[in-house]
Amino acid sequence: MMKAKRAKGDHMSKRNTVHHVLQVGVWLVAVAIVIGLFRQRTQRFQVVGIAQGQVRQVATNCAGRIMSVSPQLFDRVAAGQVVAVVDTVLDNEHQEEVLRAQLSTISAKIAQLAAQLVPIQDELRASQVDRETNRIADLRQFTLDVETARLRILQLKAQLAQDRMALADLAGAMKEAEELVEKKAVAPLEYERAKAQHDALAQTIVENVHLLEETETTLAQAQERLDDYASRETFNPSAESALEPTRKEIAVQEGLMQEVSAQLNAIEQQRALELTSPVDGMVSQVWRAPGEAVTAGEPILTITVTRPTEVIGYATQDQLGRVRENMVVEVARINAPAQAATSRVTYVGPAVVQMPEQLWQNPAMPQYGRPFKVKLPPELAVIPGEVVGIRGL
Repeated sequence: MMKAKRAKGDHMSKRNTVHHVLQVGVWLVAVAIVIGLFRQRTQRFQVVGIAQGQVRQVATNCAGRIMSVSPQLFDRVAAGQVVAVVDTVLDNEHQEEVLRAQLSTISAKIAQLAAQLVPIQDELRASQVDRETNRIADLRQFTLDVETARLRILQLKAQLAQDRMALADLAGAMKEAEELVEKKAVAPLEYERAKAQHDALAQTIVENVHLLEETETTLAQAQERLDDYASRETFNPSAESALEPTRKEIAVQEGLMQEVSAQLNAIEQQRALELTSPVDGMVSQVWRAPGEAVTAGEPILTITVTRPTEVIGYATQDQLGRVRENMVVEVARINAPAQAATSRVTYVGPAVVQMPEQLWQNPAMPQYGRPFKVKLPPELAVIPGEVVGIRGL
């Protein structure tokens, strides 16, 4: 009985050993076949390389929030095509509040200057006694017309700057109301009310822009009259001295208004920063979606040139001394349809490095070689990442 059990156990052990040996043998045969196929595929070539094309990242140079990403994954894009729009005003929210405060200060100062002009105008009207007085009054009136027009231009510019900032806020409120209406969170009346406010303010801005243009024309005409009158009449210092303090203060406010307007224009341009594709290619990776925040330099899209421009080959130990720049080589497709063309080596690496795993003959044994670049002939129809053969070393 014990002998029978021992014999049966020995038999099972032998069978398991044979089964294990067969598994190892099958694996070794598979590896040998893979190596054989690779060698058979590459035996016609001295070196195999990988076709490569340019890869570009699309990113911003400052922080912001993505408003839109137009192309989808694997879409083709053209150089200069807008691929993303980013709102970068997030970094300038504090600055925008400071500019709002400065606009309020300028507006208050403008009102004060306008009040200062009133007694001067009253004095001019009361001082027209004789011909000399009339001449002085005319000169003052011409000067007053110029300064009044300048002041009115400042008022309109300040109002337009404030209205445009308010219009941007109303546009956001209208967009939010529209989304809430679509979600049925609020009644459509809320969207209509926001749209009415937005449209009314937009119309006011258009009217004020037209009024600003008319006032600038009035200023030019008033300045022309003043210059013409001053050139024909004797200069009277009393007219100048009466308005000199106000004139200087208006000049100060004009400078401040110009500075604030320039900063507001810069912020407005950043509100919708358009990012374009640097090359013709295909979207190979979409890193961020609309609504997400991004930091400076963080990629939003990756665009790969669909047409490879070069081949990276690796010279083996016995080929190191034969590879040199500008030497003529032949580049050929390994896969069907067969194609070959003559090219040149454009660059030779300074050191031996590990080859990409894609080029190893044995997946379990890393290989090393000296990298070199070969310009890819345009007639070879290959795609990025395709393995090609190189002859002529």
